[in-house]
Amino acid sequence: MDVSVTLWVLTIVGLAALIAVDFFIGRKPHDVSIKEAGIWTIVWIALAGLFGLGLLVFGDGQAGGEFFAGFITEKSLSVDNLFVFVLIMAKFAVPSQYQQRVLLVGVLIALVLRAIFIAAGAAILASFAWVFYIFGAFLIWTAWKLIQEARADEEEEEFEENKLLKAAERRFGVADRYHGTKLWIRENGKRIMTPMLVVMLAIGTTDVLFALDSIPAIFGLTQDPYIVFTANAFALMGLRQLYFLIGGLLKKLVHLSYGLSVILGFIGVKLVLHALHESGVHVPEISIPVSLGVICAVLIVTTITSLMANKKTASAEAARTGTEGAPKDSIDA
Repeated sequence: MDVSVTLWVLTIVGLAALIAVDFFIGRKPHDVSIKEAGIWTIVWIALAGLFGLGLLVFGDGQAGGEFFAGFITEKSLSVDNLFVFVLIMAKFAVPSQYQQRVLLVGVLIALVLRAIFIAAGAAILASFAWVFYIFGAFLIWTAWKLIQEARADEEEEEFEENKLLKAAERRFGVADRYHGTKLWIRENGKRIMTPMLVVMLAIGTTDVLFALDSIPAIFGLTQDPYIVFTANAFALMGLRQLYFLIGGLLKKLVHLSYGLSVILGFIGVKLVLHALHESGVHVPEISIPVSLGVICAVLIVTTITSLMANKKTASAEAARTGTEGAPKDSIDA
């Protein structure tokens, strides 16, 4: 898709305007209700849908299909981020009324860092086609790692700060409590960070680790930097509302890791096939409609099996509790 500089500028300005509106509406710290989170989740998904339809109408069918496939993939992978966001919020004991501000700024930091990743990835792929082999192999390895972690059924881990965050804390110092939404304060004549700034940096920089698999994944669906960037932007910008909407339901998606591993493995194979095709080897390539269908099917099956597994577990627990709680005479009878 041929994208002019003007269209790039208009897109970035438009996204910035949407973010500004979102920030203005939620500028006052408050607890986000399920209703508010649900409305804004629908709004962001609708905006993404309208943007994709715009690509179909004013661009071409392939561009629109690539955007929807990329958006759904990035959205599904971003849900996995929420598990870590929950751990970060707990680690820093973020007051509930400040969580929405933390997520807004944290996601903005993540979006800027991802834009840098996307620009670098696009430049590398344009110059070195063999990188597709590396991306494909990395996604297949990540898919296998996800399956291994899911089968291990380990207890919930605690969030550990990365080296960059620890270095910033040592360099500037951190206040011992929150000071509203302030990011910096003066203490004993020295300017130090507040926990609010630290947790924002934690959200933003931690997302970079997730970008290590999500960026190669979307480049497996499209090599158009414009589509890669906009799909990531729309997926990330609705992440804050999704956090409040399904935060309590995350643990019920017990098969999410299996679903994401299938998606990453599928895209990894697609990348390897594409690399072979670029090298002159006659192999079948997976089309965007097929990719979109596989991704949607995997997510639907994952959700259904997760709900079935939760229902089965709940029934077994109810039966066990009922048996254990019954009087002895009734059991003997």
